[in-house]
Amino acid sequence: MNTLTNTDFNFPDQKSVYKGKVREVYTLENDKLVMIVTDRLSAFDVVMPKGVPYKGQILNQLATKMMKATEDIVPNWLEATPDPNVAIGEKCEPFKVEMVIRGFLVGHAAREYANGKRELCGVKLPEGMKENEAFKVPIITPTTKAASGEHDLDISREEILEQGIVSEEDYNTLETYTRQLFLRGSELAKDNGLILVDTKYEFGKTKDGKIVLIDEIHTPDSSRYFYAEGYLDRLRDGIPQKQLSKEFVRQWLIENGFQGKEGQQIPVLTDEYMESVSDRYIELYEKITGETFIKADISNIEQRIEKNVLEYLKNQ
Repeated sequence: MNTLTNTDFNFPDQKSVYKGKVREVYTLENDKLVMIVTDRLSAFDVVMPKGVPYKGQILNQLATKMMKATEDIVPNWLEATPDPNVAIGEKCEPFKVEMVIRGFLVGHAAREYANGKRELCGVKLPEGMKENEAFKVPIITPTTKAASGEHDLDISREEILEQGIVSEEDYNTLETYTRQLFLRGSELAKDNGLILVDTKYEFGKTKDGKIVLIDEIHTPDSSRYFYAEGYLDRLRDGIPQKQLSKEFVRQWLIENGFQGKEGQQIPVLTDEYMESVSDRYIELYEKITGETFIKADISNIEQRIEKNVLEYLKNQ
């Protein structure tokens, strides 16, 4: 398996490099960012020891398509994608919260609910809900944007404003954008026989104070999708939903004794398992876009990326 799990580029006028769980961001002198989406797989805020073939390409190309499909709602940071794994755009100051929006009781919310909690991030949850059931109105449950190696934490709107993490005016804008983006994402999913279950959005501010969408959007790493066909039957019968998201990786890890807790060992990730994860990512890409995924040449990913980025920068 040839995967991109680490990069060490030195681009012209490069100032700094930030390495996140999945993305590596190179900042240039002119306040441009070169974001490289690796094939790293993160779950429970832990990076797995093996990469997933084509995962970076899938995430980058899907995020690019979704940015273009929503730029009439909210401006975004993206300027160009000179390589299947690369996005280039404007440097922004990120807000220190992630805007999570949930249309259904599933995942983290369902686990909290099953433990008896009836409030999540300051939002009251009704009694008597079943796992995978839709909320009457999607709920926004923000998390803190954790530093590398730390867990994102649930936080309420009130706590965000009290702690001065985001101003009230800006937070109101983030909430409005979040609801509008989720509505658009849900419409796009519906067109392809899917239900957008929940997702997260990240925002930043440009030098001139404009709020823009940053990072990825509506990808399997940031979102959860159900197949629309059979959803109601499965809900009625208490059967797990057929879904496309990274949740299948989390469930596999849980079944194999890993939830990112202290003292737990990551189970053995065979090449066959990582190939199966790749197949699921490709499946989601094709379902959500309605297009066939075309695999890029991965014989030497680093060399390909460097060539394409240098060519793009030279022509600017």
